[in-house]
Amino acid sequence: MAQYIVSARKYRPDSFESLIGQDNIARTLKNSILRGQLAHAYLFCGPRGVGKTSAARIFAKTINCSHPTADMEPCGECESCVSFREGRSYCIHELDAASNNGVEDIKALMEQVQIPPQVGRYSVYIIDEVHMLTQSAFNAFLKTLEEPPAHAIFILATTEKHKIIPTILSRCQTYDFNRISVPDIVRNLRDIAGKEGVKVDEESLHVIAHKADGAMRDALTIFDQTVAFCGTDIHYEDVIRNLNVLDYEYSFRLVDAFLAKNYGTALLIFDEILSKGFNALHFISALGSHLRDLLVSRTGGLEALLDLPDSLRDRYREQAGRCSVKFIYDALGVIAQCEAGYKGATNQRLHIEFALMRLAFLGGVPAAAPAVAPVDSGKGRSSEAAAPEKASAPEKAVPAKPKRRASGLSLSSLMDTEEITVELAEEDAPEAPSALPDEETLRAKWQDLAAMYTSQPRLANALSGAKLDIKDEDGALTLQFAVVNEAQKNWIAEKKLRELEDRFRKLSECPKLRLEPCVLPEAEQENKIYMPQEKARDLMSKNAEVGELVKDLALDIK
Repeated sequence: MAQYIVSARKYRPDSFESLIGQDNIARTLKNSILRGQLAHAYLFCGPRGVGKTSAARIFAKTINCSHPTADMEPCGECESCVSFREGRSYCIHELDAASNNGVEDIKALMEQVQIPPQVGRYSVYIIDEVHMLTQSAFNAFLKTLEEPPAHAIFILATTEKHKIIPTILSRCQTYDFNRISVPDIVRNLRDIAGKEGVKVDEESLHVIAHKADGAMRDALTIFDQTVAFCGTDIHYEDVIRNLNVLDYEYSFRLVDAFLAKNYGTALLIFDEILSKGFNALHFISALGSHLRDLLVSRTGGLEALLDLPDSLRDRYREQAGRCSVKFIYDALGVIAQCEAGYKGATNQRLHIEFALMRLAFLGGVPAAAPAVAPVDSGKGRSSEAAAPEKASAPEKAVPAKPKRRASGLSLSSLMDTEEITVELAEEDAPEAPSALPDEETLRAKWQDLAAMYTSQPRLANALSGAKLDIKDEDGALTLQFAVVNEAQKNWIAEKKLRELEDRFRKLSECPKLRLEPCVLPEAEQENKIYMPQEKARDLMSKNAEVGELVKDLALDIK
């Protein structure tokens, strides 16, 4: 059996042309070789798996190549290139700073730097994970790094640039490597699959590219894992099952349920996702990404922002055409709030279910509970909500009523930022009284309202002492009550206003009544006395005998 080599090693870039996603860096390095402007120290930094060490090897091989091409690529045939390929080069040295991070290791390196190369013009030292060096090792390395021998070139590679001391950074030319884009990863994987005789569809390649998160080495590792699982014929369903990736089909079905205002189907789909072992926070994040892609698909000229295979673009465009921009915008707001509060929620499943219900209610509350079809427990691609049977015609036409807040049982606990309105049928609406209560009755009922909060003395005192201003506006009463400060007003408005309105409407038997808190003007506020000295002075000003007694006894009230 032939020795197996993983794809990340077998297809590792060996020339600037094969370096993927770093065109600007490759061009800069080739130009510096062409013009003979080589620095003595370079720093390659960036995320894992983007080609930092590979670029350092290619650069080192090229500057020692005896016959580079016109495009500054290594020839691969001279003694320097052959010895490097066979792993016996004495002019290119690789060190791991994670295991050679002490002062003694740097001293040994400084002694080795003095030896000129046997083949080629330069001795190149590639130090990987250089941020692992200790502070003392960095300081010992400074002088050699700034003024090495003419034949020595240092290439430092790191994933954590912020851990390198500024004195080292100032002595190096710094190159920042970017994450590799999804199209570049897909293109490279397609070429490798062709060379390996593997059949794979575009959707599978995109799943692997997204899972790699911009790292080509990770993408090749995942590709090898997928081939080991699926063989030489790879299908999308097998890939998402092997990699435990959430199927995009769930997001399509959820948005269809939201548009149909069918919260029941949305909750069942979420339950199916949890039953398959997916992380709930990853699910809500994937739904947010799906909504973002819908918004981009709906807006002309933004197609370049979509990292999707062509087979999916039309489907996104079709569903986006059925969504308004306002719906997508509001839905993204709900998703953002859900993600922000997820970790702090006591019941995290209920927290996400509330968010799904809010999404279903964005277009309004359905008049009746929707019919829900059983959710397919298979691959999750074909089950849909069953359409309710044709409703029978109402026996009596009811004229439309203006929208109002639903008193009693409401969805305010579900939706902190949105007000849900419902249509009240004529027979369900409370009968309005023939006449509005008079001012004297309202003031008496207001004291009854304050008495209902004896268990909350601060609120009871604020209500009983509030100054009332009653306004009649086209048959609707507005009762403005003044409290002593802004903080008290804000607390009542945020925490207690709706409860106060509901109770006072019942006490006054006036459903068309609205409460409005405000702050009492400073001129009308009582000057309350708190300190003992102030109390003593106030007593003396009101009682002359007390003042005389203080003088006779020579008392000091400070």
